[in-house]
Amino acid sequence: MDFGFTAEDQVFRTEARDWLSEHASVGIDRRSWERTLGKGGWIGLGWSEGGYGNRTASLTQQVAWAEEYARSSAPPRSGHIGENLLAPTLVAHGTDEQKARFLPAIAAGDELWCQGYSEPGAGSDLAGIRTKAERGSDGVYRVTGQKIWTSLAHESDWCFVLARTEPDSVRHHGLSFLLVAMDQPGRIEVRPIRQLTGTSEFNEVFFDGAHARVEHVVGGAGDGWRVAMSLLGFERGVSTLAQQVGFAAELGRVVAAAVESGAVDDPVVRERLVRQWAELRVMRWNALRTLRSSGDAGASSVAKLLWGGWHQRLGELAMQVRGPAAGVGPVGWSSSAPYELDPFQHLFLFSRADTIYGGSDQVQRTIIAERVLGLPKEPKGVV
Repeated sequence: MDFGFTAEDQVFRTEARDWLSEHASVGIDRRSWERTLGKGGWIGLGWSEGGYGNRTASLTQQVAWAEEYARSSAPPRSGHIGENLLAPTLVAHGTDEQKARFLPAIAAGDELWCQGYSEPGAGSDLAGIRTKAERGSDGVYRVTGQKIWTSLAHESDWCFVLARTEPDSVRHHGLSFLLVAMDQPGRIEVRPIRQLTGTSEFNEVFFDGAHARVEHVVGGAGDGWRVAMSLLGFERGVSTLAQQVGFAAELGRVVAAAVESGAVDDPVVRERLVRQWAELRVMRWNALRTLRSSGDAGASSVAKLLWGGWHQRLGELAMQVRGPAAGVGPVGWSSSAPYELDPFQHLFLFSRADTIYGGSDQVQRTIIAERVLGLPKEPKGVV
């Protein structure tokens, strides 16, 4: 596709850059920042539904905003799960009442969301989930089960939960997509998961009879798998291009370190640096080429395969460039407090999970094989 930025897009980009420069401040808490974005009208640029407090923007303008945000010193987003995953899912599958209830609060930055998909026994194999939701005579579902690797659950107001609502159903049958309020003391418990980096963005979430109202079932009872798969298609797209801006900055720091340390004189290191640069350019052009196919399982799976492995290799290259200093242990480590890592150590350790979370490489290859190439389906074990 011919993906060029028009003069109007450049004006939009300049407006976005100037606004971020004026409003993004170091130290602002993430919830306050989401509300600042909401007041500025910068949440929900890609929604096809109007009237919910979000300004409209063309696809190229959405890319411009995402890239300028990635280049700025703005805080990490807490509202991206609600804005980029739940909102387009509600636009596609939600009722008018659901849209009116939830979209304005997301657009204003007032309500933050997390995603209740993976479970201890059903991570990449999402169809194997066991969390149950039983509907009572009062029209309320009681959700019981455990979710894991739930990003930002500790600061979220709501969680969209994939649960089994039909007793004795198996695999992708009998699932429903529920909207569950997180403020239910005694019914929901969030436990942070400490990662290799010492931080805890991920959580375990335990549901013990948590309530979900029947009118908060998206797409209808028993049709959760279709809704869930639709949502996963929104997980790539414009955000991939913004992610690549961050990747380019990380690569630039690795190149600078290689020059400073003299590691760049090693022809093997030079070859790896050039390869990383070239592969990043390929990823950008691939993302631009497939941008309008958001929701295409094949395109999103290819993108995930590309960036997951690329980022892992960058972390390994960063360690190679650091040389002996890369092996220096964390500073100030204790069992009760996060330890300190330099940026390259953090890059290396965090990127080890890149080929697992969001759908492992093996799962992405299976999706491409079965849904794009039409190969025979992989045999499943006995359920």
